[in-house]
Amino acid sequence: MAEALSVPVVAVGAAARRARARSREAWLLPALGVLGFFALWQAVAMSGWVPERYLPGPLTVARTIVELSTKPYSGATLWGHLSSSLVRFGTGFALAAAIGIPLGLLMGWYRWLDDVVSPFFEALRFIAPIAWVPFAGLWFGTGIGGPTLVIFSGAFPPCLINAYRGAKYVDRRLVEAARTLGAGGPRIVAEVLLPASLPAIVAGLRVSAGIGWQSLIGAELIVVASGVGYMMVQGQLNVLTPVVMAGMVAIGIVGVVIDVVLRWFENRIRKSWGR
Repeated sequence: MAEALSVPVVAVGAAARRARARSREAWLLPALGVLGFFALWQAVAMSGWVPERYLPGPLTVARTIVELSTKPYSGATLWGHLSSSLVRFGTGFALAAAIGIPLGLLMGWYRWLDDVVSPFFEALRFIAPIAWVPFAGLWFGTGIGGPTLVIFSGAFPPCLINAYRGAKYVDRRLVEAARTLGAGGPRIVAEVLLPASLPAIVAGLRVSAGIGWQSLIGAELIVVASGVGYMMVQGQLNVLTPVVMAGMVAIGIVGVVIDVVLRWFENRIRKSWGR
């Protein structure tokens, strides 16, 4: 009896050790990768191969970030520029989701709407967001409308495509059951297609947010008078490479935070949907 019990106990202990090893690897390997990158960057900066004016080390960039966080540069501190960028991003991203998700669901349900919209959408989605920058400048100047248009052009296609695919691949038995209970087209879209398509929709939002954030920075390099991209342009004009690199670091960190939040939301949706 004791021997029979010892086998499961040993198996559980081995599984626990493997889980702890995986947990250590989950944070240790990324940490080593980050440390290795910054060590290589610092070594190249100190080697003198590239003048410090054009490649400052990570410590110099870190000091610049601290200074920009407390002292205004080009009209605002780093936090002020980030706030302007996030407002523009939130506006364009929300507009893309508010239009793209319902339209994708409706196109997945109504064949005639799919036939009408698809030719125009397929042509427009291959236009790079940065190509809209000249029109954004002509139509909206340096106001919020220009960056919103550029962000929308990048974030809209993934929202529509994932919602459309989610609606297309919904279990037909759910649709038939709703029809049997007397549900019409709009009610089926709202109460069947939308809940069943949520995993695909949230996955599309992650892709949409990434493209929208990148599109925003491209727009800010040209058609705005504030924001992280604008700050970087001013740093480049004044040959202040630490300012430019500080802006790049801020862009990367904010992008990672946005993706982590959406990834957490996606995992929660997938677990709930699976149950």
